[in-house]
Amino acid sequence: RTNDQLVAFLSRYRDMNFLKSHGRDNARFIRKQGLDRLFLECDTHMWRLGDRRIPEGIAVDGGSDWFLLNRKFVEYVTFSNDDLVTKMKRFYSYTLLQKKTPLCSFFHTVLENSPYCDSMVDNNLRITNWNRKLGCKCQYKHIVDWCGCSPNDFKPADFHRFQQTARPTFFARKFEAVVNQEIIGQLDYYLYGNYPSGTPGLRSYWENVYDEPDGVHTLSDVALTMYHAFSRLGLRRAETSFHAAGDNSCRYYPMGHPVSVHLYFLADRFQGFLIRHHATNLAVSKLETLETWVMPKKVFKIASPPSDFGRLQFSEIGTEWDAKERLFRNFGGLLGPTDEPVGMQKWGKGPNVTVTVIWVDPVNVIAATYDILIESSAEFTHYKPPLNLPLRPGVWTIKILHHWVQVAETKFLVTPLTFSNRQPIKQEEAIKYHSGPPKNAYMEQSFQGLNPVLNIPISAARVDQAKRNAGLVGARLEAWVDSLVGTGPTACPVMQSCAQTAWSSLSPDPKSELGPVKPDGRLR
Repeated sequence: RTNDQLVAFLSRYRDMNFLKSHGRDNARFIRKQGLDRLFLECDTHMWRLGDRRIPEGIAVDGGSDWFLLNRKFVEYVTFSNDDLVTKMKRFYSYTLLQKKTPLCSFFHTVLENSPYCDSMVDNNLRITNWNRKLGCKCQYKHIVDWCGCSPNDFKPADFHRFQQTARPTFFARKFEAVVNQEIIGQLDYYLYGNYPSGTPGLRSYWENVYDEPDGVHTLSDVALTMYHAFSRLGLRRAETSFHAAGDNSCRYYPMGHPVSVHLYFLADRFQGFLIRHHATNLAVSKLETLETWVMPKKVFKIASPPSDFGRLQFSEIGTEWDAKERLFRNFGGLLGPTDEPVGMQKWGKGPNVTVTVIWVDPVNVIAATYDILIESSAEFTHYKPPLNLPLRPGVWTIKILHHWVQVAETKFLVTPLTFSNRQPIKQEEAIKYHSGPPKNAYMEQSFQGLNPVLNIPISAARVDQAKRNAGLVGARLEAWVDSLVGTGPTACPVMQSCAQTAWSSLSPDPKSELGPVKPDGRLR
């Protein structure tokens, strides 16, 4: 609904408080939310210390942590010193995740036990996209000794839910443009009509992940290494694309750290990184700011000739796997020697099968092998093998076998580091991070006996080259990184200004432009 409709509704019911309660089974809610347990945050982890009693004479309630409260009740909670507010603040100070679960219960409990109890409406005016099967996977056990649930992002297939709701609703969650922007465009059109024909950027989305004022200390060494490599490769493409003798107009020398980095999406597909960087134009000795678009290459191949096994649709390696939205949050898959990669497979429907997954490092050392049982209804599987670090830099290969016959393979890059703690890496650090694990042992068990069985020979020449590469620093190390990242041809003479280039982070994006509030209360 529109902003005008929201203002009219809240004006009509300005004395009410809108909160969504979990239901009638208070005892179950208390157990499920851990309110009868004592928690304390320490060392970036939330620890469960033991059991505790619920205060007597208090009706504990809870539900959604999204709500609308009126001014009277907010002032009461903020400024009142009565026993109810004081004791509840103390009680919820030791409740799970102080930014989360207390919100699911504190305001509900205080309101229902306060003089304002008659003002509660059991409706928080919003739709939430719950999918318990995907959203309750206990994927944050490394952060907290408890399991919670989280709603999914809305997608176009969910649009009918906005139109079919019977109760008053003004908000919905979750929306996330890196997962799906099309649904946001659908809602825009539904509420306000379509954009004029020819409006640029409607299917594009840019998300800034780094800007110069943030400081390079906010970047990992892997990201800083790769962003510099992307900048160098962009400049090299510009130089090699223009062949006129004696013309330096497309020759540049890189200057300093990147200016900004954006993730770029088009039609809800990740298109790569946009790196803005300074460089000196050697023809006029002038500092220019350029933007380079780098698109990652996904290397997934079905075996040739293809086997009878047809359930595998795709496989990918990355970090920060989101089991709820079924994607890697590390867009682009920037991996370094100290990362812990996850192997993901996407499956079609079919009978229960068991497949074997084999991880092979750049010199053909078999780092890990394991079996996965794929049930008939499985859509995705993921597993993080407990590999000893550091991983050897270079191109890794993942082979997927059925009855020990290869059905597919995928590759991923572990980049060498040109930075350590955001400073140019020193040789002793380079040798430490780039030599692979001690004795080539990625796991306690050795898989060396599988090399001849799988016809994966270990090349002495590749091993020797890997040892030499491990000690590289400076320009030679940068050259090694650049050779692994790779690049293709372009045409510098037609290089446009960024504002006139559709993919650039500086190109027009009317759907995202915000200005002063208009007389009708809208921003755009």
